[in-house]
Amino acid sequence: MLSEWFWWDRLWLPRPVTWVDLQDGEGRVYARVSHLYVTIPVAVLLLGLRALYERLIAMPLANALGVKDKVRLRASHNPVMEKYFNTHSKHPTQEDIKGICKKSGWSERQVERWFRRRRNQDRPGLQKKFKEASWRFAFYLLSSFGGVLALYDKPWFYDLREVWAEFPKQSLLDSQYWYYIIEMSFYGSLLINVAADVKRKDFKEQLVHHWATLTLLSFSWCANYIRIGTLVMLVHDTSDVLMESAKMFNYAGWETTCNSIFVVFAVVFMITRLIIFPFWLIHCTWVYPLDQFEPFFGYYFFNVMLVVLLLLHVFWASLILRMVKKFLFGKLKGDERSDEEEDEEESEEEHACNHTNGSVKGLSNGH
Repeated sequence: MLSEWFWWDRLWLPRPVTWVDLQDGEGRVYARVSHLYVTIPVAVLLLGLRALYERLIAMPLANALGVKDKVRLRASHNPVMEKYFNTHSKHPTQEDIKGICKKSGWSERQVERWFRRRRNQDRPGLQKKFKEASWRFAFYLLSSFGGVLALYDKPWFYDLREVWAEFPKQSLLDSQYWYYIIEMSFYGSLLINVAADVKRKDFKEQLVHHWATLTLLSFSWCANYIRIGTLVMLVHDTSDVLMESAKMFNYAGWETTCNSIFVVFAVVFMITRLIIFPFWLIHCTWVYPLDQFEPFFGYYFFNVMLVVLLLLHVFWASLILRMVKKFLFGKLKGDERSDEEEDEEESEEEHACNHTNGSVKGLSNGH
C-alpha cells in the first residue's frame, strides 16, 4: 500500500503521463530505480580507489611540494581533564578551569596549555588535508571533463528549452547513465567516509549539501529530469576544481599561487552558483515546464531542492566574500572554514585578557 502511494503517477509525472508510458521499447530506454543500486558498490569502489590514490599519488605529491605536518607536543595523561574534554567541553570557561585546577592540583596556565595541546591532537595534519583536497581535485577535474564530453554535442546544452522537449518521454543515453552513476557514487562515498574526513566549520552545511545533492539526483533520475540534472552537476563541479586546487597550494605554502587561484575561484563560483544556477537553470525548471504541463508534486519538489542548494551557495558565498575581504587587506590565512591549529603558548597579553574575560563572566553570573 505504501509503495503504491509512493510511486503514484501524479507524484512523479505530469498529467496525463503514467509509468506505463515509460516502458522500454521502440528504441527508447528509460531510467529505472534499479539502475541506482549499482551506486552502492561503486561508492565502495571509489573509497578503495581513493585509498590507493592518496597513497600512491597524493602522498608523493605532498612530499614533492614540501607539505609537512607540524610537530605537536602531546597532552600529558590526566584522567580528570580527559574526562572533562570528552564529556563536557573542549573549550572550558575560566570558571571551569578554576574548578579543574582544584581537582587536578595544576595551575590555570598549565590547564589552559593542556587543553590547547589536547585540541591540537584531534586536528588533522596538513598532509591529511592535502591528500583529501588532492583526491577531490582529481575527481572534480575528471568529472568536469566528463560532463563537457557528455553535453557539448547536445542541443539542450545551448538551448535550455530543449531540456523539456518531449518530456518525460526522453530516452536515457549511455553518457547520462555513467555521469549520474559516478557522480552519485562519489557523494555516497563522501557520506560513508564523513567521520574520517576533515571536519570544518561548515560541517553541518556540507552534510545538508551532500544529502540534498543525492536526493536531488535520485529524484531527477526517477522522474526523468536527467537533462537538467547533468547541467546542474556540471555547473557545480566547475568551481569545485578551482577550490580544491587552491587548498592544495595553500597547504603546500605556495601563497602567491594559492591566492591567484582563489581569486579565479571566487569569480567562477559567483558566476556559476549565483548567476547561472538561479537565473538560467532554476529559471529553466521553474518557468519552461509550464509551457507543456500543469504543475505537479514532482515539479514543486525538484524546484524546492534546487532552492535549498541555492541557499547553501549564498551561505558559502558569504564565507568567500569574507575571505576576499581579508585577502584584499592582507589578512587572509588559510581556509575560512578550517579549524586552525592553536599556538602552543599564548602571549602574556592574551593570557591576561582571558583572565579578565573570565572575571567579567563571573561578575555577570553573580548578578
